[in-house]
Amino acid sequence: MNDGILSQILDYANRANPYPLYEELRKTPVFHDGTGPYVISTYHDIHSLLHDPRLSSDSRNLTAMAGDPLAEGGGEEETALPPSFLKLDPPEHDRLRRMTNRPFGPPHSPHRVDGMRDGLKGIVTGLIDNLGDPGQIDLVDQFAYPFPVTMICQLLGVPREDEARFHVWADTLAASLDPDPDSDPVERQRSTHDSRMELGMYLAGLIEERRKNPGDDMLSQLAVGNGPDETLSTMELLSTAALLLIAGHETTVNLITNGMLTLLRNPDVLAQLRKEPGLAVPLVEELLRFEPPVQLLPQRTPLVDIEVRGVTIPKGSSMWLILASGNRDPARFENPDRFDPYRKDIQHLGLGSGIHSCFGAPLARLEAQLALSELARRLENPRLLEDPPPYRQNAVLRGPRHLRIGCDGIRP
Repeated sequence: MNDGILSQILDYANRANPYPLYEELRKTPVFHDGTGPYVISTYHDIHSLLHDPRLSSDSRNLTAMAGDPLAEGGGEEETALPPSFLKLDPPEHDRLRRMTNRPFGPPHSPHRVDGMRDGLKGIVTGLIDNLGDPGQIDLVDQFAYPFPVTMICQLLGVPREDEARFHVWADTLAASLDPDPDSDPVERQRSTHDSRMELGMYLAGLIEERRKNPGDDMLSQLAVGNGPDETLSTMELLSTAALLLIAGHETTVNLITNGMLTLLRNPDVLAQLRKEPGLAVPLVEELLRFEPPVQLLPQRTPLVDIEVRGVTIPKGSSMWLILASGNRDPARFENPDRFDPYRKDIQHLGLGSGIHSCFGAPLARLEAQLALSELARRLENPRLLEDPPPYRQNAVLRGPRHLRIGCDGIRP
């Protein structure tokens, strides 16, 4: 691939601020350099394609992989598990997603997420209480990382005494999504594979136990099943549990960390949130527009030749939908580069759209709202110790790897 705009987007040097590159990309709404993927960067085109049944998420339909720098699977090693519903098309996608949603949200479990509010608040309080030296806090390692894993353990019903082991596997698998040029690829692949196997065996044991003695956790409800689709097979259940763990973890870490970074760069908004905790609700929506945790969706592919803006995209081609670029499209949002939690009509693409829109959206929103409003309330005079912070290598799941902040103290 020529050293063009796509390699610049993937280049770590531009991770802290890829937005000028997206602005450049929008000048060619359907970008194709002759060998690589077809890249779509404007809001209305992305939104329409996310709802287009001719677009597949199943990588088995991709035939033209040459020149696609993200075609290696984004760090996901080969695994014995079947693809999660994230990487399937209807009708199989719909069946698995519907069954997974049964114990998670409306209409069957309308109070599941809201019923977690007190538990989530307890986790947030405990983590802030234990931040230690207020002058030296790494918000990622000490707060944004442990919060979602602890929560996902509660949701799935992982026993408290197993949480530490679960954390280690989750951390290893989460790290495997991030390219690391300094690590030994063989060693890294081995540790990822081992963690995947250990987690799989652990979850299989837990599932077996829940089939005999179901509780009111999500894993029990998935293991027992009681809908018209009957039950998930053990392999489908393992693949779904692994998806909930990784997806429920990674994106929330980025959402909270990007959120705190944005607030510290906009101290007037931070001060407002401290006075008015209810502002967290629209603020998180604007954050999902302004700094989305998933920047782009690679490896979509048309099932037939399709035309976008007069450009024919051949069946089987690789397509990238740059969500973060659509979110800053001036044809859709006024002053798109301004962070404004009072913005009206924030129909962002930060959680996707269409049949693959973020499955955990209600939970991610609640986690971010509670985390940011509590951090705003309890940290006295917080400030960034480095800006920009060091980012993760990953261009798809973009967020700071560390966020070093200091404050004068921590309010009770």
